[in-house]
Amino acid sequence: MKIQESAENYLEAIFILKQRKGYVRSIDIATELGYSKPSVSRAVKLLRENDYITVADDGAIHLTEAGQTIAEQMYERHTFLSEFLMKLGLDEKTAFEDACRIEHAISKETFERLKAFLETK
Repeated sequence: MKIQESAENYLEAIFILKQRKGYVRSIDIATELGYSKPSVSRAVKLLRENDYITVADDGAIHLTEAGQTIAEQMYERHTFLSEFLMKLGLDEKTAFEDACRIEHAISKETFERLKAFLETK
């Protein structure tokens, strides 16, 4: 199932924050992504309604299995593409920003073939 790019960004941010801090709250997501609290609240509501996250009584946000799968895929793509672009000579900021755009547009097949090709080099 294809989800919107913004949802993928939220799930990836939740994944990264969980690794970094051990827990995630809406305010953490807003700070990480530079979004307003109302925007994050709306996104959290939609992600919860679509079973990508759960929200505990204390406000802690947890990825469901489906959310975790998407988040890990986006994180892998972003990390791989950022490193690849830096190896091509791009500065870290440009590589990071471009990888963020590419990770959503590239097909799974193309990404896997690119990885396989580069691993043989």
